[in-house]
Amino acid sequence: MANTLHSGTKCRIPLRDQSLPFSRHVSRSLSFLPKTRAGKQPNNTFAVKASHSDFHVDPSLSPRVNAVKPSKTVAISDLATALVQAGVPVIRLAAGEPDFDTPAPIAEAGINAIREGYTRYTPNAGTGELRQAICRKLKEENGITYTPDQVVVSNGAKQSIAQAVLAVCSPGDEVIIPAPFWVSYPEMARLADATPVILPTSISDNFLLDPKILESKITERSRLLILCSPSNPTGSVYPKELLEKIAQIVAKHPRLLVLSDEIYEHIIYAPATHVSFASLPGMWDRTLTVNGFSKAFAMTGWRLGYIAGPKHFVAACGKIQSQFTSGASSIAQKAAVAALGLGYAGGEAVSTMVKAFRERRDFLVKSFREIDGVKISEPQGAFYLFIDFSFYYGREAEGFGKIEDSESLCRYLLDVGQVALVPGSAFGDDTCIRISYAESITTLQAAVERIKKALVPLSSTALV
Repeated sequence: MANTLHSGTKCRIPLRDQSLPFSRHVSRSLSFLPKTRAGKQPNNTFAVKASHSDFHVDPSLSPRVNAVKPSKTVAISDLATALVQAGVPVIRLAAGEPDFDTPAPIAEAGINAIREGYTRYTPNAGTGELRQAICRKLKEENGITYTPDQVVVSNGAKQSIAQAVLAVCSPGDEVIIPAPFWVSYPEMARLADATPVILPTSISDNFLLDPKILESKITERSRLLILCSPSNPTGSVYPKELLEKIAQIVAKHPRLLVLSDEIYEHIIYAPATHVSFASLPGMWDRTLTVNGFSKAFAMTGWRLGYIAGPKHFVAACGKIQSQFTSGASSIAQKAAVAALGLGYAGGEAVSTMVKAFRERRDFLVKSFREIDGVKISEPQGAFYLFIDFSFYYGREAEGFGKIEDSESLCRYLLDVGQVALVPGSAFGDDTCIRISYAESITTLQAAVERIKKALVPLSSTALV
């Protein structure tokens, strides 16, 4: 089991300074953005001592990189891992990673690839064998038809998305992103010198985009609409009727494309069903479909995703990849062929994992609904809960200070409850906190008890 479940008093962590208590380490480590004394900006140059002479190095970075924010999910996951390695019994519910092992037939295919010497470069866009298998999968499962030259395989779906944004966006273009959103979407837009346009959604509407709001925000600079269903971080699933309304709006704007992030398509709970945006009337030519193997097949470390779409756009993605990373791992591609050979929607191996995810979801929804002031939209897919904890904002925690927002509440729960969660501000909604239930029921039960215990003192305090 990945997490240690025994509880204890506040710990002193043997990291950089053993004299600092747990809360001090947490607060310091969760300062996601760099700061300087007295709020001053760092100097443009710094001196480096050399053995024979002094010289100066210009540490400046490109404005493009400076505009990008670091990933809070990665920061919290790394911190939680470091704390566990230091002996602190932190329960980690921050990372979006299944706790299952890669199914045996997939792992064996990778092992056999190594044994058989299949360890050399592959074509930049991916092996013909894998791209043909992807085309079969998309036709049989998603109702969309592609040829292998309309598919590019990359080192994870994240790379596929980043390359798509870089390929189709020009400086000054707008990328429309419903919030809550996956943390990387806005930053990818900024890397392309495009402007992220964030459209709010409501927990009362299950965090689904209102077509009227979309239509009101489209301008002549709108280039790309990013949809993620099932959603990270909310678990919301877009029904076909709503997607059709969105498609009707998109059809009115010849310059507007849609990037459909479908990485969680198989982790879905009946009666919800997945609909690929490109399968809707008139949307094939307008849609870039992104998917991969990390989530449904528990292959996060294999690093393999893909994009499918009109050849003109996909070839541009391939051109970028040829100068960035070239082709993906030959071993991972052999494993992916085996994954797609497990049967419709991943067969029994995937359905077994989805059944476990559903049981965990049901347990957490029931448990958190018992807590005063908490608002929940029951997720229909993925393995996240995005819970409104804003009831606790403005309250004072003894020995900690004021709970002001989702970030301070996450710091408090890590300090007092020793549970690592991700603040909703990372996803564009500061009222909520994301909880990943890609952990065992035993681990989730322990986490719920710690969170409930940590919230009790806050419930009894007045708003400050």
